[in-house]
Amino acid sequence: MRILISNDDGVNAPGLAALYGALEGYAERVVIAPEQDKSGASSSLTLDRPLHPHTLDNGFISLNGTPTDCVHLGLNGLLEQVPDMVVSGINLGANLGDDVLYSGTVAAALEGRFLQRPAMAFSLLSRQPDNLPAAAAIARQLVAAHERLDLPPRTVLNVNIPNLPLERIKGIQLTRHGHRARAAAPVKVVNPRGKEGYWISVAGDGEDAGPGTDFHAVMQGYVSVTPLQIDKTHYSVFAVVEDWLNGLS
Repeated sequence: MRILISNDDGVNAPGLAALYGALEGYAERVVIAPEQDKSGASSSLTLDRPLHPHTLDNGFISLNGTPTDCVHLGLNGLLEQVPDMVVSGINLGANLGDDVLYSGTVAAALEGRFLQRPAMAFSLLSRQPDNLPAAAAIARQLVAAHERLDLPPRTVLNVNIPNLPLERIKGIQLTRHGHRARAAAPVKVVNPRGKEGYWISVAGDGEDAGPGTDFHAVMQGYVSVTPLQIDKTHYSVFAVVEDWLNGLS
């Protein structure tokens, strides 16, 4: 089996190296990752310039593009052999609830949805790499067990790992996505020449974060596994929208 590994923290990120190492001996591994940090890139593709892959001394392929670019090229011609599975991460920082709308880590996995095996995105709830060995062990466990998992096509698993040593992680829970409150207001800055700018601020706290959600699981010391699908259609409001549309005629 051949696994394509990508991320959004960049090709030199410690989480990428940890994930690559965790899968040693399990499958053939190939890495295509952004040359720079592309956190928050979501599922964007680069359409305004060509993409140039560059193979580093460690064999990783660096790309001047987004996480989605990396997987898109990896599945559509850059590699001599199409991978069997896409795995993304390990991201330093959570991808809980509404974060999946923006996450490049999750986006890389979503781009692997066309393969027969489920794609997985792994995130550690810390900006520091201290507990990356625990996250890597969890990633290895889940990837190695995926063959016993029978999922519908285009299903992706979003995995969030609490910032704890492995012996303190209580287990693994199936969860749904919670929801965040609105993000904090952007931070206004003024440069020495008087030009104004804005920094995007921190994400909102968990608002829908009760039992059963990804927020709750990780806060209780459990790994959260949330199955994702691409179909965003809001089926339960069909009748309401249909009545509204009929009223327009």
